[in-house]
Amino acid sequence: PFREGNMPTGHMYNVRIGLPTVYWRMINQGVPSSKSRTAQATDVCGMLEGRSQLDKRLAELNGETQKLRLDEARPFMEAMGQEAAGTMFYGNQSLAPEEFTGLALRYAAISGATNASHVISAGGTGSDNATIWLLGMGELGLHGTFPKGTKAGVSHEDLGLADAFDADNNRYRAWMDHWEWKLGLCLPDWRQCVRICNIDISNLIAKSSAADLPELMIKATHRLPRAKSLKYYWYMNRTTLEMLEIQLRDDVGGGGQLKYENVDGLPATTFRGITIRICDQLLETEATVV
Repeated sequence: PFREGNMPTGHMYNVRIGLPTVYWRMINQGVPSSKSRTAQATDVCGMLEGRSQLDKRLAELNGETQKLRLDEARPFMEAMGQEAAGTMFYGNQSLAPEEFTGLALRYAAISGATNASHVISAGGTGSDNATIWLLGMGELGLHGTFPKGTKAGVSHEDLGLADAFDADNNRYRAWMDHWEWKLGLCLPDWRQCVRICNIDISNLIAKSSAADLPELMIKATHRLPRAKSLKYYWYMNRTTLEMLEIQLRDDVGGGGQLKYENVDGLPATTFRGITIRICDQLLETEATVV
């Protein structure tokens, strides 16, 4: 879900860090007032853009200019979707100031950090690790944001017929389009997400010292303070889901946790009642989280 930010560059919000004090009282005895404690956080948005240009002569040879332009638009939409998804997990403003900060940097330690209890290590080492994410989405959990006064999603501008330039800086006429997406990521309550990291992919495939995915996922569900206003989803890559299903195939036959439900008319895999979603931007080359 996406929500409009309250700043031209992103969204500023309060993160609750302490509950108010409450008191037992006697008749004719008052209690002092109190309030919860909050800290202010700011998440900025990035600007993802693309430009396409289609040689006018090529469009004329094809005979269907608008269809050809639409065919050229589809890969731009796909590329922007993939780039946005990858940044939501691995964005790092320290290394790339034009991006926004993703989840991996927010859940980056298994000890010493405030949210370390929500980073569960599967024991893998080296640089061929993967992550399974359990994400609580909604206004009070994980959600996207876009700058104040703008609109959500990808915007398209038809630039029409104009001069384009080849590799030698020579002009030619081309049909041009501009694509833009302003987006960021907000996490008001870090307790609503869990990261299962250090899943050694080579061990998982070889079934040698492999991570016990069902056990780790059960642990992850017990880290969450479930909120009725949020929707929860698992996110993992295809290899991890494949090996999860292999590990659970005996349980499926015996009525175990992995089953197929009907979600929006389509079959979806679930674990402990939470829908599993595949994200191809989740890597199998993550460094060890320590």
